[in-house]
Amino acid sequence: MIVRTSVAAAAALSLTAGAAQAAEFVAIPLETVVDAPADVVWKKVGGWCDIGTWMKTSCTVSGGDGVGSVRRIADRVDELLVAKTAWSYTYSQPKSPIDYHGTVEVRPEGKGKSRLLYTLVYDVEPLKTPEAKAADKERRTKMFTGVLQTMKGIAEAK
Repeated sequence: MIVRTSVAAAAALSLTAGAAQAAEFVAIPLETVVDAPADVVWKKVGGWCDIGTWMKTSCTVSGGDGVGSVRRIADRVDELLVAKTAWSYTYSQPKSPIDYHGTVEVRPEGKGKSRLLYTLVYDVEPLKTPEAKAADKERRTKMFTGVLQTMKGIAEAK
């Protein structure tokens, strides 16, 4: 019995290690300079459910706006708040087959300016072909570049 358990445990570990080695994470770091101080920018675009405004869709929150809360976007995508600072937050999509994460951040950038950053990290391995992986990265880069520009416009609006 002990031998079988050890063999089963070793097999499980090797499967887990194999799965971890198969991951192919991609990062898409995007940023822009905003003509507004960081505290103003964050107040206008840094809310946990402000994504509804930037992406012109619905957003609801359960569990408050602290770490551990969940936002539902477009009545179909759930995102878990996993980290939060005064001018940033990081979220994950816990049910995502691509282990999707994103970080929104504002940094002071000189007098009256700030840098707005949006970074995506996800596993492209499930997409299988190099063409599918490249197309997905291109689609997300284009979409979130637009989102970042929308955020910049909101932040700079008087």
